[in-house]
Amino acid sequence: MLDIQINRTTAPKPRPDQASLGFGRHFTDHMFVMDYDEGRGWHDARIEPYHALTLDPAAIVLHYAQESFEGMKAYRTADGRVTLFRPEMNARRFAGTNRRMCIPEIPEEDFVQAVKALVDIDRDWVPTAPDTSLYLRPFAIATEAQLGVKPSASYQFLVIASPSGAYYESGLDPVKIYVEDEYIRAAPGLTGFAKCGGNYAASLAGQVKAHDLGYSQVLWLDGVERKYVEEVGSMNCFFVIDGVVRTAACTGTVLPGVTRDSCMRLLRDWGCTVDDQTRLSIDELMDAARTGRLEEVFGTGTAAVISPVGQLYYEGETVPVRDGKTGALTQRLYDTLTGIQYGRLADPYGWVTEV
Repeated sequence: MLDIQINRTTAPKPRPDQASLGFGRHFTDHMFVMDYDEGRGWHDARIEPYHALTLDPAAIVLHYAQESFEGMKAYRTADGRVTLFRPEMNARRFAGTNRRMCIPEIPEEDFVQAVKALVDIDRDWVPTAPDTSLYLRPFAIATEAQLGVKPSASYQFLVIASPSGAYYESGLDPVKIYVEDEYIRAAPGLTGFAKCGGNYAASLAGQVKAHDLGYSQVLWLDGVERKYVEEVGSMNCFFVIDGVVRTAACTGTVLPGVTRDSCMRLLRDWGCTVDDQTRLSIDELMDAARTGRLEEVFGTGTAAVISPVGQLYYEGETVPVRDGKTGALTQRLYDTLTGIQYGRLADPYGWVTEV
């Protein structure tokens, strides 16, 4: 167990208007920080006032992107409690990312303790308006000043928090998706399964291109054959074809999403057939859309929860999905997940952790 030292702010910030929070624009009064030094391990866990970081210009993170991060939320329930959703899964995924990025792992219980401690001290920042939450960003950075290409000898692990509204301003309205066939997001043996900044930086060119063409997000194809569908934007993606719910397997190029896992558990408990092993080609997907066999498409992720897709564009062809309307299964997943997260529905899975 961490011995977390607490230094409370003497200059609390004004609370932002909950009606116009946006996503990731405002930050709470405090942050969690813990240091790592080779030969000493992780040490000096503390919560201190939110502040800018001081880094040497030669810090390895700035030159070789040795870093990792997570995304999770704290929720305000109707009866005023503050809860987290499956934080142990974020802790395990963070450890997996750190292994891939050669960053020292943080024990699962320490990760969860750090997150809970920050949420507890800033619990007044957890918003109460509908569809709002306190978005949490745990991350680790390599801090050694060294221009040689090697793993750092020192790191910082931090957690910051941001009261946020809906990820998409349009809410649960279906979005239009551009199928990217020029750039790739991931390839076998690389870092597609990890949450590290390099993955997201490399995806920006495709995202900008899609936005310039009037589309909300990018549907990524595999990095070898440019043939099989994988993720949509920074989310996992599901396709309902002929009554079967299909999603890409987590075999190294797809992020093992917490929301993805939760959706598959719900779907199977509802009697749905879920196929997370058979690869789905873009040609098969487009044919299913043309022939009316593509029943629903939706992305899943912590930030957006569920994002329905109403249109696909690939190689000059546009196909609608459910005439641009949200499907019944997509809506049911959203209502059930958010119902559990906000305490409106019972939690039969033990997913919710109270702070």
